[in-house]
Amino acid sequence: MVATIINGDEIAKTIRKEIKVEVDMLKAKGIDPGLVVIIVGEDPASQVYVRKKGEACNEMGICSETAMLPASTTEEELLELVDKYNKDPKFDGVLVQVPLPKHISEERVLLRIDPSKDVDGFHPMNVGKMLVGADCYLPCTPHGCQELLMRSGNDPAGKHVVVLGRSNIVGKPVACMLIQKAKGADATVTVCHSRTKNIAEITRQADILIAAIGQPKFVKADMVKDGVVVIDVGVNRIADATKKSGTRLVGDVDFDEVSKKAKAITPVPGGVGPMTITMLMKNTVQAAKVHHGLVEKC
Repeated sequence: MVATIINGDEIAKTIRKEIKVEVDMLKAKGIDPGLVVIIVGEDPASQVYVRKKGEACNEMGICSETAMLPASTTEEELLELVDKYNKDPKFDGVLVQVPLPKHISEERVLLRIDPSKDVDGFHPMNVGKMLVGADCYLPCTPHGCQELLMRSGNDPAGKHVVVLGRSNIVGKPVACMLIQKAKGADATVTVCHSRTKNIAEITRQADILIAAIGQPKFVKADMVKDGVVVIDVGVNRIADATKKSGTRLVGDVDFDEVSKKAKAITPVPGGVGPMTITMLMKNTVQAAKVHHGLVEKC
């Protein structure tokens, strides 16, 4: 069996075209969606991610601003800046890039963001709405996984989905989303984690396997059944002497092994990654509609 590659780059490109059409329609009504990203310190990965967010905004015509603060910024200073952007009607989405310096509480900062501007979907109010199936801003990476499944013809309805990982960023929310009585969901979901016994016995039952465990090449061929659909959320940098940088990116799934048994699989890079920022753009446009009364409040 040769697996079909679920191309996140191509799917993201299609969704971005759809978003651009929506943005153009909003601008024709005098509505200019806006996103502000606040970054504290100089974490290299965060710098790259924030730059890509700005590029995506420019591509789709979304007003974008980046507030770059030194690592010495106090928690109170950051909270005051969040308050400022919460009140600024120019911005429909407010996002604080993590990780933050250790002296700043991520939890307190997250709670300070106006839930109606929480386009990352991490505020407890939006998480609660997601849990009960109410309209809300869905967290970007899990929502991207769901879109990859649906747009590649792998509807999870009635399928057994096994999620590897229980983080608040991917594992828990994606399990919550896929178990809902809704389009793109209706799955039977099992969540495995570091304390799960006999993980391979459970993963071999999966019709769809979503790996977000943070361990390079953790999932081997003997851990999946023939015909499984694999969404690999992992991004791990490992040594590779053949590369100029001396390293390369791999997922949580051993792609070379598992792709020989899978029906479909996402690559790393080029799978889930491009979807995360794309879904952030989608949430920002949705927020603009909410703030201008075009749709019901999330």
